[in-house]
Amino acid sequence: MSSLPWFSDNKFPLYLAPMAGVTDVVFRSICKELGADVMVTEFVSAEGIIRQDDRTRKYTEFTDGQRPCGVQLFGGDGERMGEAAKKIIDWKQPDFIDINFGCPVNKVVAKNGGSSLLKCCDSLASVASGVAKAVGDQVPVTAKIRIGWDEKNINAPEVCRILQEEGMQAISIHGRTRAQGYRGEANWDVIDACAREVSVPVVGNGDICSGEDVKLRRETTAVSGVMIGRAAMQNPWVFREAKHYLTTGEHPEPVAVTERWKMIIRHCSMAMESDRYGNERQTIMAMRSRLMTYCKGFPGAKPLRQRLCTVSSLQEVKDVAAEYLQELCEA
Repeated sequence: MSSLPWFSDNKFPLYLAPMAGVTDVVFRSICKELGADVMVTEFVSAEGIIRQDDRTRKYTEFTDGQRPCGVQLFGGDGERMGEAAKKIIDWKQPDFIDINFGCPVNKVVAKNGGSSLLKCCDSLASVASGVAKAVGDQVPVTAKIRIGWDEKNINAPEVCRILQEEGMQAISIHGRTRAQGYRGEANWDVIDACAREVSVPVVGNGDICSGEDVKLRRETTAVSGVMIGRAAMQNPWVFREAKHYLTTGEHPEPVAVTERWKMIIRHCSMAMESDRYGNERQTIMAMRSRLMTYCKGFPGAKPLRQRLCTVSSLQEVKDVAAEYLQELCEA
């Protein structure tokens, strides 16, 4: 049985998936307010932690209001990963340490991190064991994987057995292979098979966009929770909407465009206050891709996104919002 209390009493937690460059401390705060149950930081390099690199350390920051929150590590050396995990626990005492065995990005895979370890179960076991032994009973250790390297090498059930044996107390599974990246559909049959293979909680990830999706996976698979990633980027209200649907069986009223704009402006303001990206210009420029994602599906989204890709101040964002809402009223 897992020592992670958010799985107790038949709870079915909704995780915010860790996404590099997206799930920073500000966005996690927003999603927590809107109903996300469990947070995981953006992944951080074990080597960066050991070198006490200030930029790397920033990625481990979270607020007490975001708990339960885990810090996600990547790397290919179990001993070094364990050392990094201990440093993080000394700094911040997260609710758990999560090991990234799923990232498909080339620069991570090239360093024998992320999903590259799915190709070598001995190395994967060594990393999992190294972290679990180093951490001991200070905090639980969990892992995130993909279903395999490619369609010919779908080995998630075997990987889950190994991870359980090496002390992982929960496993999150993205239902695509490394070769797929984010294309095609997530394979929930494999996720379900993994959940039935091990006794620790399995959290399913992939194509969860609504309360209906959450209900379907809760009722038709053996997972103990779900993880929502890309859908939350466009619609952080998805957590609140899903809980409403699970409770009432009804979809809530869609979030009004005016409320969405208030959130967009608030997100920009919070990002500036966080000092994560630098000065106002640097922050708003870093936020451009996020702003364009928020506006997917808006009426007249294409010209709107073209305007947002050039903003460099908070006032410009406010001006775009005001002009857009005025145009919408007049249409």
